[in-house]
Amino acid sequence: MIRNTILAAVAAFAVAGPALAADPLRVGVEGAYPPFSSKEADGTLVGFDIEMANALCAELQRECVLVEQDWDGMIPALKARKFDAIVASMSITEERKTQIDFSQKYYQTPARVVAGNDSAIEGTAESLAGKRLGLQRGTTHQCYAEKFFPDAEIVLYATQEEVFRDLAIGRIDAQLADSLLAEKSFLSTDEGAKFGFAGGDQTDLECYGEGVGVAVRQGEEELRDAISAAILALRENGTYAQINDKYFPFDIYGGRPE
Repeated sequence: MIRNTILAAVAAFAVAGPALAADPLRVGVEGAYPPFSSKEADGTLVGFDIEMANALCAELQRECVLVEQDWDGMIPALKARKFDAIVASMSITEERKTQIDFSQKYYQTPARVVAGNDSAIEGTAESLAGKRLGLQRGTTHQCYAEKFFPDAEIVLYATQEEVFRDLAIGRIDAQLADSLLAEKSFLSTDEGAKFGFAGGDQTDLECYGEGVGVAVRQGEEELRDAISAAILALRENGTYAQINDKYFPFDIYGGRPE
């Protein structure tokens, strides 16, 4: 049944593809969220999201134009037609669906709290009461922290890199972010050597939604459905696995392994 669904979606894409192939596809990306997106010293954009964006454009037979955008301006810029789609690790949530539309997911990993190894923080509301908890502004993590850690002092940042920097130098007591991001971009570095995960996965459907999808403007169902079909095609033809394996030791499409 799953394979039949994939084939049906790919068939639908084959019909829609030529109609969508005339113009370049402008894709909003962040460039400050490694290993999903970051910039090399020469300004080249790299990361899982960047390669997925290029692969999706290739599958859609459209030239890919990557447009850098600060995270907290992503949705306004999409609605203002600065670009046509967002590939920037944006979670599919009901709140966001009131403003924009989403493809099916292209990955799904849980969030976790990170704190010092010698701290008493356990990723619970009680252990974070009165503590400074850093996170990126305008993300699903802000929704979650405000809902589940009401007694923590929530400190908001423009980028995740700033969160990790301030955690390393002691300006905040803990941080909340995607677990894979924290592991790859902080805990595995020299700066993160004295830190670790505090508690288990932080999960909530209302805040974290159904996984990460490609965002498009409301009313653009043809583009949305073509992107969904392209995601399934990349899963089917092995391209997704090739990109995934460059950055992660397991398939992130469905979440972390047990």
